[in-house]
Amino acid sequence: MPTEFNIIRQYFTFNETRDDVVLGIGDDAAVLIVPEHHQLIQSVDTLVAGVHFPIETSAEDVAYKALAVNLSDMAAMGAEPAWFTLAITLSDNNEVWLEAFSESLSSLAKKYNIQLIGGDTTNGPLCISITINGFVPEGKALTRNKAQATDKIYVSGTIGDAALALAAWQGQCLLRKESISYLNEKLNRPKPQIELGLLLRDYATSCIDISDGLVADIMHVTENSQVGAKIYFEKIPLSKEFNFNLTDDALIIPLVLSGGDDYQLCFTIPVTKQTEFDKVVKENKISVTCIGEIESQPGVRCIKNNKEIDIQDAGYEHFTND
Repeated sequence: MPTEFNIIRQYFTFNETRDDVVLGIGDDAAVLIVPEHHQLIQSVDTLVAGVHFPIETSAEDVAYKALAVNLSDMAAMGAEPAWFTLAITLSDNNEVWLEAFSESLSSLAKKYNIQLIGGDTTNGPLCISITINGFVPEGKALTRNKAQATDKIYVSGTIGDAALALAAWQGQCLLRKESISYLNEKLNRPKPQIELGLLLRDYATSCIDISDGLVADIMHVTENSQVGAKIYFEKIPLSKEFNFNLTDDALIIPLVLSGGDDYQLCFTIPVTKQTEFDKVVKENKISVTCIGEIESQPGVRCIKNNKEIDIQDAGYEHFTND
């Protein structure tokens, strides 16, 4: 069986193609070049088996999601991703699992032209922690604290699919067989909205990726920006697969508003830029939907059938959720 350093050499030395990496894996730290007149954007996410993904999730899907959620953070900041580090805790050094994990991680890294530049390998319960770095031109980073009253609230893609897949895995509902593959793909392999994030640098006043849940993440924006928000439930984009499997509002509403794991972008666009923005995303064939607006009154309100929904469960929080 491979040792720790053999694991690093065999499975985590790949994609060494970027010119801005002076020194990558193999030393005490990496040596990197930050482009002139750019700011460095850095984020870290940790995925724990049984918390962030079912224990039986395939190695390929674990690797993909671990990197994809970090890429989603780059998208939310309007950053071009560049490098990442990997700290992985393994319960054993299963070579078949490692090979599948490595191939999936390498494939996604190559797709977005990002390089693995270092990390750490330890023994214990399965846990993957990735730190990602990217660049934005000076002063162009998207943040959560600049939304203004009258701004329009948008989301990309569809909402609730990943939460529905997880709910089915947890036994809360049954899925039609023809929908299982699509919904599991949404849970295990979210598509980072990098292209949209780069485009939003010229239009959005605020941006966040939807990980904890739609309402919870909108609350992060409103609290940081010291504003409020009103969203219209009927305008929230749902996939045909979601609608095909659920008809009960008692499950639909919490999955859509609080389910999380979508890794789509939620952002605000000033009214003065809305027409131009709508035209640009249409030309670029990017799926976005306006679901509400920013208000001066604090708090987040959700309207359904002209009535305000009582929002109690705002989203996932590690130290209060079971």
